[in-house]
Amino acid sequence: MTNVVTPGLSPIPVVDIREGGALRHARDGHIRARGLRDTCVAWLPAPARAMMPMLDAIARRWLTRSQSPYVEEVRAIAAALAFPGIWFLNGSYQWSCTALGRDEEGVPWLARTLDWPFPGLGRFVEIARMQGAAGEFFSVTWPGYVGVLTGLAPGRFGAAINQAPLRRRTHSRFLRPYDLAANGLSTLLHQRSIPADQLLRFVFEEAGGFAEARRMLEMTPIARPAIYTLVGCRKGERCVIERTENGFETRADDHGAANNWLEARPEWEGRISANQVLSCTFEQAAQKSRARREGLEQWRGSFARQSFDWIVPPVLNPYTRLAVEMCPAQGVLRVVGYERAAGEELPKPATLPCEVSAEKLPA
Repeated sequence: MTNVVTPGLSPIPVVDIREGGALRHARDGHIRARGLRDTCVAWLPAPARAMMPMLDAIARRWLTRSQSPYVEEVRAIAAALAFPGIWFLNGSYQWSCTALGRDEEGVPWLARTLDWPFPGLGRFVEIARMQGAAGEFFSVTWPGYVGVLTGLAPGRFGAAINQAPLRRRTHSRFLRPYDLAANGLSTLLHQRSIPADQLLRFVFEEAGGFAEARRMLEMTPIARPAIYTLVGCRKGERCVIERTENGFETRADDHGAANNWLEARPEWEGRISANQVLSCTFEQAAQKSRARREGLEQWRGSFARQSFDWIVPPVLNPYTRLAVEMCPAQGVLRVVGYERAAGEELPKPATLPCEVSAEKLPA
């Protein structure tokens, strides 16, 4: 593990939870878990903060009826931490992101940002060393969270999840809140499949390699649409899997992803930030997602040699919280957290860059 020394920035913890799993992570990191919860909740308007116990209850009711194998783990974490918000956190897999898989020097690399309005996600990020039936893997995560949004299984594969576009009934920006509510209600009432982020954790635990991981991500029903970017260890083992609840379309020749389908569809709209819900048109939403995807695709530097030089606008945006680079073949994972200060237009690094090399870690 390497954290580059920079004054004023904190290191990213690398925690070994091969024994005890996410529950041990929550217990050992309960102070940071509470700090993250408080920071995220403070961003919400007062009525939403007052509703947190109710939102927690709704998420608990839905997750306990889902096909997730991690329900009892979430229940134990919620009991151990003893503050509201844990069920809600583990039911919230709506994350905007930009990702790219690319071959360099004969092996695939995956680069991704995670964009979300909640402050604290960059400051409190951790790297968890975990264990499944298929072997070890690393998850870029937070104490109290059981899913995987970004992970690396050295010698097997690496993957990241992006938020899929919004299912729309009209193109009116004024009806966007209705579509958001209708989609959420439909999931709560009718969906019993595993959440997309928890499926990704299951794949890291069970899949022996790129091909098996791809099949599982393509074929397993999920609760909400998602976009997976997957890379393996051999040249050409790269794909983007665009998922609806029961269907998929895999792109093996175009390896960039943001928050819209590569081939735009009239009934789907690229994701936008919360403060643009009533101001952004359908066409503007598509353009914002396309600009981030193309901005990363068109970067001509080397992920292997120029760490995080690609974190520039439009990939870098006001809600960027994490940047990650990884190479499964070399067992390399690099992470840096971002936060936006009051009055600043764009976020800046909130942590030291952290590099994990699987070859250098003790067994």
